[in-house]
Amino acid sequence: MSEQIELSVVMPCLNEAETIGICIQKALHWMQSNGVKGEVVIGDNGSTDGSQELATNLGARVIAVPRKGYGSALMGAIEAAKGKYVIMGDSDDSYDFSNLGLFVQELRAGKDLVMGNRFKGGIAPGAMPFLHKYLGNPVLSFIGRLFFNCPVRDFHCGLRGFRQDIVSLLDLKTTGMEFASEMVVKATLFKLNIVEVPTTLKKDGRSRPPHLRTWRDGWRHLRFLLIYSPRWLFLYPGLFLMLMGTVLGALTIQGPMDIFDQVFFDTNTLLYAGALVIVGFQAVSFGVFTKTYAVQAGFLPANKSLNKFAEKLSVEAGLVLGLLVFLAGLGGTFYSLFLWQESHFGSLEYPKILRVVIPSVVFIIIGLQTVLSSFFLGVLSVNKKK
Repeated sequence: MSEQIELSVVMPCLNEAETIGICIQKALHWMQSNGVKGEVVIGDNGSTDGSQELATNLGARVIAVPRKGYGSALMGAIEAAKGKYVIMGDSDDSYDFSNLGLFVQELRAGKDLVMGNRFKGGIAPGAMPFLHKYLGNPVLSFIGRLFFNCPVRDFHCGLRGFRQDIVSLLDLKTTGMEFASEMVVKATLFKLNIVEVPTTLKKDGRSRPPHLRTWRDGWRHLRFLLIYSPRWLFLYPGLFLMLMGTVLGALTIQGPMDIFDQVFFDTNTLLYAGALVIVGFQAVSFGVFTKTYAVQAGFLPANKSLNKFAEKLSVEAGLVLGLLVFLAGLGGTFYSLFLWQESHFGSLEYPKILRVVIPSVVFIIIGLQTVLSSFFLGVLSVNKKK
């Protein structure tokens, strides 16, 4: 029987008795009218308003999902789905389950993930809060496209279709509202075939407030996007800080830098420049660690450039590089002691001596960090071999 089912429509549910019935009826009627062999599967998160009985009486299968959360409820229903294709959507009657033709058409044509685009299809007045429509969705969708080169322009549309067999490939883990972002991000990273189709959004039919919390869930989506992109969270900011610190250091290491004959950058600026370089180097290291671990843990797909980098940068090579940088800093330290000795270990001209001491300390710190980072990457590589 499972092979005969082409489409499973899945919905999350938590006390949706007011609207879940009409959603189920629309989905079943569309499938019957279009000759699609299908089913409706409800992932129930512990409803207490009779939603389960209502859904069962209308012909849907109800899957009890004890673990709380939007993502948990959906995954429970998706894993129980018997269809070749799955279309998911909220059970608040805001999405149009009576018009699934474009989704099924694209899935039959071989697309892996078919996303609805509410901005193309039309958003009814009052269906989407002002902040969601003009700030949250556009900004987070832009960040998603920027970070992951994703073609989707409505990142958080809840009505979407996909092949049931890609679920095991994506290995979706989030349990909350960020589940929607995780699906799109991982589908992009695994280079699946993604397309958007227009869909509509109307004001939901519930009398109670929605489960979605604007700022909390918006932050969770943004946090997820950052965590899944070590380049933008660590690497790019770290490289920028190192570049800024290096430029400032190069401009002030020879002597005071006069700006517009009024502002002087001197050793204080050099000290902050050194701090920028150190913090930037730490951020870059965290980016490499995070990316390496994420690939090995299966959160992110393997990356050719990262593999080449790991092959070239062995533990031994990192140790040699770190020791060379450390020795350069140590040489500067001995030179500063020589200058101190010339003054018979008395008082020094601090602006002059700090131009030697500050870069020396920076080199020592970065050298030691490079050594420790090399050992840590070595630990990760042992885990990979295992």
